[in-house]
Amino acid sequence: MKQNIVHIALVVKDYDEAIDFYVNKLNFELIEDTYQSEQDKRWVVVAPPNSHGTAILLAKASKPEQQDFVGNQTGGRVFIFLNTDDFWRDYKRMKSIGIHFVREPQEQDYGTVAVFEDLYGNLWDLLQLNPNHPMAKR
Repeated sequence: MKQNIVHIALVVKDYDEAIDFYVNKLNFELIEDTYQSEQDKRWVVVAPPNSHGTAILLAKASKPEQQDFVGNQTGGRVFIFLNTDDFWRDYKRMKSIGIHFVREPQEQDYGTVAVFEDLYGNLWDLLQLNPNHPMAKR
């Protein structure tokens, strides 16, 4: 049997401002932006550059109770872990364009990591896993 997680939904305030952040600041690829008339919403999918794994579905909050989760999908914990092949390249570029890091880089036993916020305040790890880490081999 083979299974994989295709998308993770990220609740956003606005499709276009979210696309702008993920595509123009994080350099993600816009995989799909399709209007779904029967539900009056868009199906917007972004993914890190050269990634073949899980993508992010930018899901616009459409009900009042969903608005409360924009920027706080995990109750203040790190939500998404963005692994890179060159931590310092990406960290320096992100800092230079104003991405806000709430925790500065640290060397851990699993690799190099820093925590940043997306445009709504969700927390992300930017990390470069050590080559011997189990996830680095996947």
